Amino acid sequence: MINFTVGPVQSSDSVRMVGAEQVPYFRTPEFSEVMFENERLIKKFAHADENSKVVFITGSGTASMEATIINTLTKEDKVLVVNGGSFGHRFVELCRLHEIPYTEISLDYGQALSKEHIDAFDGKDYTGFVVNLNETSTGVLYDINMISDFCKKNNLFLIVDAISAFLADPINMSASKIDVMITGSQKALACPPGVSVIVLSENAVNRVKNNDAKCMYLDLKNALKNAERGQTPFTPAVGILLQINVRLKEIEKSGGVEAETAKIADIAEDFRKRISDLPFEICSDSLSNAVTPIHPTTASAYDIFTILKDEYGIWICPNGGELAEKIFRVGHIGCLTKEDNDKLIEAFYDLKKRNII
Repeated sequence: MINFTVGPVQSSDSVRMVGAEQVPYFRTPEFSEVMFENERLIKKFAHADENSKVVFITGSGTASMEATIINTLTKEDKVLVVNGGSFGHRFVELCRLHEIPYTEISLDYGQALSKEHIDAFDGKDYTGFVVNLNETSTGVLYDINMISDFCKKNNLFLIVDAISAFLADPINMSASKIDVMITGSQKALACPPGVSVIVLSENAVNRVKNNDAKCMYLDLKNALKNAERGQTPFTPAVGILLQINVRLKEIEKSGGVEAETAKIADIAEDFRKRISDLPFEICSDSLSNAVTPIHPTTASAYDIFTILKDEYGIWICPNGGELAEKIFRVGHIGCLTKEDNDKLIEAFYDLKKRNII
């Protein structure tokens, strides 16, 4: 089986070997050192300021999305939320649920966020900006430089969900003045699902400390206090955190975040070039390195997903709802190579030969 989805993705042998080991007891100096190293490398790869802090949540990316909303925003805020797909809509739902005043910037499927979209809110009384940098459901990468410039000009607290963008697309928290960056273990970190990561700028840490979040498990004040000793408030996904440590060191040894991003970009470009003769349309105004959204013009997208899975041993990423028959996505993150691209593209051409596409 070859996995071209956008999460969970394929892991390296070294990461999988850690997953096969017995899970150790974690309230120890040794585990604390692992956690300190995880924080150091996450901050390094995110280009976060030295005074930034990292919180590891045992929960999916949505847990960290919710933790961020309830710990850094209040009813006194008024935020702009980019809604260009399933995950942008999730932020809208979280703001509504937790009664954070917001205005939604709604985009069509595959549409990029433009300067005109955000300039309509220039000089207004907003305090924050919330965006999924790569809207994974549509494969659209938003322009972080444009967003950053707007937020700097309007003094907005900037929350960036980089769950599928971290390591796949360039991100510089310091230069872009990103206050919160969120990512997850099962995307380009290429570990099993179960841990999400929140990187908090000094400004965000101060917001957390001054906010009275009405929750226990997702209380970031408690998480930050425990992180001072390299621990978490509650029992974490110990094994996954050890796998993350191996993976981060693997990336550092292989040239760091720039090398990892370049590798993913190269695999994505190779794939996109080689499908030009197939009856496919790439449907995004602004592509992330992490994923290619494809509209097959002669066949059902879901049928292609099913046949590849059942007959070829290849997973691509289906869409749900009204897009299930129209769009599938091919991921380029995780432990993939151009040789893996060969096998998927050969399968596509075989489907064409069989008149399935």
